[in-house]
Amino acid sequence: MLEKKGDVVIGGLFPVHFKDVEPNLSYLSQPDSSNCEGAFRWVQTMIFATEEINQNATLLPGVTLGYKIADACDSIHNGLRGSLSLVNGRDKIASNSQCNETTAVSAIIGLASSSPTRAIAHTIGPFGMPLISYFATCACLTDKREFPTFLRTVPSDLFQVRGLVQLVSHFGWTWVGAIATDDDYGRYGIQAFTEQAKERGVCVSFYETIPDVYSEEKIKQIVDIVKKSTAKVIVVFTTEGKLYELLMEVIRQNITDRQWVASEAWVTAALLSTEEFYSTLGGTIGFAFRRAQISGLREFLLRIQPSPSPESVLVNMFWEELFQCKLNFSGGDHTDPQANVCTGSEDLRETNNIYSDVSQLRVSYNVYKAVYAVAHALHSMLECDTKRQPQGNKTCKPVFPFEPRQLLSHLKEVNFINQFGEIVDFDENGEPVPLYDIINWQKDANGVIKFEKVGGFDASAPSGEELVINEQTIVWNGDQHQVPSSVCSESCLPGTRKATRTGEPICCFDCIQCAEGEISNATGSDECTKCPPDYWSDRDRVRCVAREVEFLSFQDTMGIALVTVSLLGVSSTVAVIAIFYCFRSTPLVRANNSEISFLLLFSLILCFLCSITFIGEPSKWSCMARHTTFGISFVFCISCILAKTVVVLAAFRTTLPSSNAMKWFGPLQQKGIIFICTVIQVLLCTVWLVRAPPFPFRNTSYQGGKIVVECNAGSILAFYLVLGYIGFLSCICFVLAFLGRKLPDNFNEAKFITFSMLIFFAVWITFIPAYESTPGKYTVAVEIFAILSSSFGLLFCIFSPKCYIILLKPETNTKKGLMNKPSSIAHS
Repeated sequence: MLEKKGDVVIGGLFPVHFKDVEPNLSYLSQPDSSNCEGAFRWVQTMIFATEEINQNATLLPGVTLGYKIADACDSIHNGLRGSLSLVNGRDKIASNSQCNETTAVSAIIGLASSSPTRAIAHTIGPFGMPLISYFATCACLTDKREFPTFLRTVPSDLFQVRGLVQLVSHFGWTWVGAIATDDDYGRYGIQAFTEQAKERGVCVSFYETIPDVYSEEKIKQIVDIVKKSTAKVIVVFTTEGKLYELLMEVIRQNITDRQWVASEAWVTAALLSTEEFYSTLGGTIGFAFRRAQISGLREFLLRIQPSPSPESVLVNMFWEELFQCKLNFSGGDHTDPQANVCTGSEDLRETNNIYSDVSQLRVSYNVYKAVYAVAHALHSMLECDTKRQPQGNKTCKPVFPFEPRQLLSHLKEVNFINQFGEIVDFDENGEPVPLYDIINWQKDANGVIKFEKVGGFDASAPSGEELVINEQTIVWNGDQHQVPSSVCSESCLPGTRKATRTGEPICCFDCIQCAEGEISNATGSDECTKCPPDYWSDRDRVRCVAREVEFLSFQDTMGIALVTVSLLGVSSTVAVIAIFYCFRSTPLVRANNSEISFLLLFSLILCFLCSITFIGEPSKWSCMARHTTFGISFVFCISCILAKTVVVLAAFRTTLPSSNAMKWFGPLQQKGIIFICTVIQVLLCTVWLVRAPPFPFRNTSYQGGKIVVECNAGSILAFYLVLGYIGFLSCICFVLAFLGRKLPDNFNEAKFITFSMLIFFAVWITFIPAYESTPGKYTVAVEIFAILSSSFGLLFCIFSPKCYIILLKPETNTKKGLMNKPSSIAHS
């Protein structure tokens, strides 16, 4: 134990040695002192900072800081023993002695590892003793209810994990392995890393723990897993001592194609940064604490000298290990004639070791900040004032002795800027500002392994600005300058998306092409994006292109053909009108009710012309026009046929005795039938147009890359009422014409009406499945075809026989010819 008295004594717990023999805890005898092997510089940094503060006239003027430093050996049992000796004020306590009423130290600076730190924080917490760690990073220590007196000058692993996840994600590594020590530091670190990595789409291929007690079998098992895994990047949460044996096995198996990502515990480890390990660890990248160049520290480190005093036992042990010799006054065994004897005058400047290397003062800087934090807290608690006149040699209030709890409250409020321009303070959880350097293992021109800073991480920065990396300066494993790849599945190319494999992590997937109408224009897309309604995906599914607008236009071949047929129908009808007009005085035309015939021919012209309204780009007015003109024109036409049918039946009913049927179906009544039937359809159409008129609709469901502009009916009920009414009148016509099928051939117009109605029904019944199965603009063409077919059917079935007689059989177009009846009828 190193010790120096002062007005206020600060305790220190350091892993001067990293390996420890497990003590006998049978409680039957007092445990022996540990036999350790290891390092020393952090201890000297604490002593240096203490002496520097004592020489500072403005910080704690007139108050002398002392120290009491114990070796914790990086183990729980040694740490507990050391902490109790610091709290109690005695190194060893007799079985019959009592503990001191006041503590020997006011605060403890320690420890390095998280598990011993937890144990000690639990133990000394009830005493209100401040414990300030310089290297224990486990997030488990953040809980102030469990560890109320714990603070630290090193950031929590929560921030380091956040940075590591961002680092891994930044380089596109989605498939990584993880190795950790089987302690609080490793378990909590990897657990947090796995959880946060999953949120960023990074998967952990394997997770292995290095046992506390060395096991060759377990080490080989871990290395075999590393070798077989497809993950090329391995994140390691462990200390250098625990990682050493694992890496030795990695070297033995010649595994050199892995990229190692280091936690702060070993990223600047001198034990591993040797030529032996460089073929495996070259290019390692990881997080390290911020470093500083502490002026005067190197000279102080080189001033130490061994001595026979009990306070120098740690210095003596360090001296013997460094120079591989035995001091005459160290109490060592010198019976071995081969053992070297130390003189105590060996020159530290002639050695090349980590102790005197001050180029990577990271943990030492945390120790330095911890000592100064205690000093500033004391300065505040003692109400030191450098401006007032000193009383004697002191300017601080003499409040000695004091309780550690008093110092703890002032430690929590510490806030100062040190000589390096860094703010030193603690948040509500006793945490410092989370700042890290990103370190990369490289060789310089002389082949010496260097820890190069290639970036930084500031967890207090705004989101998205925490990580700063200079990729051009990074050297990767194998002295490569190209970022290594570590993925389970290669990123999906634009135009495709990820499809997770059943039973495998989300990072293992297949790439499938986006569906029609969807695109992905970035590499590694999880989902495809639907194109806007008026756009469609291109062939490669990488961009949305405007859909082709489709409708039956007058420029289309189909449109031209239908217009031609429609005009042909109009011309044919006009020709029939001309024939009937020219021969209007002939018995045939007069006998067929020429007035109704002309109305029927006019309605057929309207039927032919209404088909043209279905051609062209639908608009608000054209949609209303096409449905209403169609409905009214066909009702007008069917009403005329109905009137003709009724007249034919009524005329032959008058030949029966005492029949006056024609009195009820004169010209006025015939026109009335036509008018009433047509007005009903007009009213239906009017209500339809007022309540829910048809409107143009851009249909995108027929064909992916096209927009079919069509007319929506608006009101389905009104649409079917209009069609139903046409069908109703047609059925009446058909029934009445069917009843008159046995009338004399000379006057049997009902037979032709019956046949025309059959064609009418056949066309519209066939229209329904054809309309439903025809895609796009051809749906309208089918509808026009049905209109024209039914119109031509009515025109030719009703009027072609009459035109045939008028033009080709004029000899029969006489009253006598029309009055002659077949003999079969005459004899009946």
